[in-house]
Amino acid sequence: MALCDRSRQFLNSVHPYDTLSEADMQALASACAFMELAAGETIFAIGDKVENIYIIVAGEVEIKDDADMQISLLGPRNSFGERALTRGGIATRAATATSDTALIVMPSATLFALIDSHTQVARFFDRRHPARSPTPDLTTLTVDRLMTADPVTCAPDLSIHKAAAIMRERKISSICVAEQASLKGIVTARDMSERVVASAMPLDQPVSMVMTPGPVTLEPSALGVDVLHMMMERSIGHIPIVQGGNLVGIVSQTDLTRTQALSSADLVRQIAKAKDIPSMARITAKIPQLLVQLVGAGNRHEVVTRLITDIADTATRRLLAWAEQELGPPPVPYLWLACGSQGRQEQTGVSDQDNCLILSDAATTDHMTYFGSLAKYVSDGLDACAYYYCPGDMMATNQRWCQPLKVWRSYFEGWISKPNPEAQMLASVMFDLRAVGGDDSLFTDLQQTTLEVASKNSIFTAHMIANSLKHQPPLGLLRGLATIRSGEHRNRLDLKLNGVVPVVDLGRIYALQGRLQPVNTRARLSAAQAGGILSPTGGADLMDAYDLIATMRLEHQVAQVKAGGKPDNFLDPSELSDFERSHLRDAFVVVKTMQSAIGSGAGILG
Repeated sequence: MALCDRSRQFLNSVHPYDTLSEADMQALASACAFMELAAGETIFAIGDKVENIYIIVAGEVEIKDDADMQISLLGPRNSFGERALTRGGIATRAATATSDTALIVMPSATLFALIDSHTQVARFFDRRHPARSPTPDLTTLTVDRLMTADPVTCAPDLSIHKAAAIMRERKISSICVAEQASLKGIVTARDMSERVVASAMPLDQPVSMVMTPGPVTLEPSALGVDVLHMMMERSIGHIPIVQGGNLVGIVSQTDLTRTQALSSADLVRQIAKAKDIPSMARITAKIPQLLVQLVGAGNRHEVVTRLITDIADTATRRLLAWAEQELGPPPVPYLWLACGSQGRQEQTGVSDQDNCLILSDAATTDHMTYFGSLAKYVSDGLDACAYYYCPGDMMATNQRWCQPLKVWRSYFEGWISKPNPEAQMLASVMFDLRAVGGDDSLFTDLQQTTLEVASKNSIFTAHMIANSLKHQPPLGLLRGLATIRSGEHRNRLDLKLNGVVPVVDLGRIYALQGRLQPVNTRARLSAAQAGGILSPTGGADLMDAYDLIATMRLEHQVAQVKAGGKPDNFLDPSELSDFERSHLRDAFVVVKTMQSAIGSGAGILG
């Protein structure tokens, strides 16, 4: 077999190259070279100029850092070298064949050309190194970002009655008629009304009798505006999406309307004008679909979570205003603060509430009844809007977290001077506090003073580091992915507790050590790098790892919403390609390496 043919055959089994057309695949294979190495041969060393990416066909490649520590051991279908493309082409890792190895060598210029011209390839690589956030627009959004993947189908001989029952059960307005993955037709709710009900057609007839045969279709690479034009021209509301002759998705008129109309600004505006809690709850119920749109439009994960958190902030301030209208003006100044993911502006499609109240030191025992009622009103309202009560009762409704400023000062002083396990946990939560509504001056001095005192206490800092290392990335023996072993989420990865939380914990430690005021995790990492707390290479690696994990978490939630489910944080790694699993594992290894560095006391500058 010719080398070009061998490369083409192999690349057809590797994502995202398997999405290319036959002609584009032929051009790619022709641009690639084939390399064979013996065990022990070096592919590139740290500091070398890297102008290719390498895809393993056979054998194993070991990747080591500048401390000669193994980062990963890669096998067939894994790739390496693309990280150097974001470092000016200079390798920050060493790659060595550990056995007889065969590689496909792809020039970086070829990869860049693919990214520029192929949506699927760009989307895959943007997951790890996202480009600037585009504005959602049907003229730029591709169909694969609009469509509902894996649409509901039925066989042509299924009865009309059973097809209608499926549509009702799944709450969908159309069903595709297919044999295996081959599309034969489509039946919509309008067809059921006009062709079945109005004509009194017997319900035991096959659905093929009422379907629209050979419906117009588009490919995933088409633009949203193509869908709009086709719908307007043909007066239809559903377009199946077909690739390579197989049905892969469907776009409805509702999808287009939602994409054009829904934005975080719209929801903020609607909440600001809401008349009561039930109407506000109907607005916040749109957040999962907003998540789908924001991620589908290619926004960076920190932009998506910031916009979603802005909605929670607006809802909180609206509830505070309603509470004051009902209870009367507050007897003394107060400040409502968010902690947890809302405090860090990192809310996703699934969030509970974590909050507290700081009161003026002029508050008396008699005033506590007012603030207890205010806290209950706001927390109950947030719960009604799907920001559910905190399982750990970390809410302003808990009298412990509704106290005058002097009590809060004593809390922090006690946690710092006597860092027992409870103190470590509470300090971790409270270091993520962010003012949302009320008198900001009640928090400014407290935050700065606490950071200064805590950073000078080496015992407290050591305890905080130890506490942060309780959350470990999901890596098993030989640094493979380790899934949950039992229970409801068996064989899945917890992308929150074992994914983003370890990085959140590291960011908090860096902020403590550097007395950094940002609360957002990525902002903390950036400030730590700028302030010399993190080395340029270590900081860049950790931010890349965080970007990948956080983005995969959002994409997982989006897939669940699009499938009609509720978003969660539990990902089945079998849903990922070999390529994706490899990079996710590499991201976890980076996090583990940074944890080891900070935990060993060896420092994080090396």
